[in-house]
Order: sequence, then C-alpha cells, then structure tokens
Amino acid sequence: MSDPSRPTTGSHTGAEKRKSPRAELHILVQFRFDTFEDFLAEYSIDISVGGMFLRTDHPRPEGSMIYLQFALRDGSKLIEGLGKVVRVNPGGTDRPAGMGVEFVNLDEDSRVLIEEIVSQKMAQTGA
Repeated sequence: MSDPSRPTTGSHTGAEKRKSPRAELHILVQFRFDTFEDFLAEYSIDISVGGMFLRTDHPRPEGSMIYLQFALRDGSKLIEGLGKVVRVNPGGTDRPAGMGVEFVNLDEDSRVLIEEIVSQKMAQTGA
C-alpha cells in the first residue's frame, strides 16, 4: 500500500494532485539552468496556469530551478519566467520521459496569456 503523504510515482498520472486543468500544447520551449550558458529546447506536452510538462530524455532533478521562454506559434507573444521541477518521469513506462515544471515567477502578461491559451484549448476539446 502506498503512503498518501508521499508524491506519487509509477503508474499514477498525478491528475488527482493538480490544482488547475491541463490543456494539451505541443510547443517548443527553451530553457536553461544555472550551469548552462545556452538555452536547451524541448517540446511541451501540456500546460496549465500552474505549470507545464516538458518532454525530455534528460530531465533535471526535482527541485531544480529553470528559466523558461517560449513563443506562440505565430511568434507574436513571448512567455518567460522561472519554473521549478516538481516531477520527473524517467521514461521506459507508459508515460513519456520528461519533467513537470511548476511556474514560480511569471510576469502578469505571461500569466494572462497562459490562462487564455488554456481556456481556448479546453474550449476546443470540450473539456
């Protein structure tokens, strides 16, 4: 039996812990860590007002802080801010390898834009 006070891993989706609904969003996200000068780039899987999941074969450890930056497909708006790795999927399971990132510090324009993206995506899917 699992301990309900510990973060879930394995076959659990984590959906039961989410505070905000997630919308599917496949967009290229650039990010960097304290130790890298250059940005790395990976694709997101989903986004919510609280965070996003980035598909990567080289996730950072839980607790790592990363600087995120991504633009809408038309390049019109840039969203940037600080995130914290809160979940790591190592891959090799039915879930994609990657990391769940919680938004820690976003400017108000970025936060509003993310809310709009999630609302639009949820309306498209009927969720």
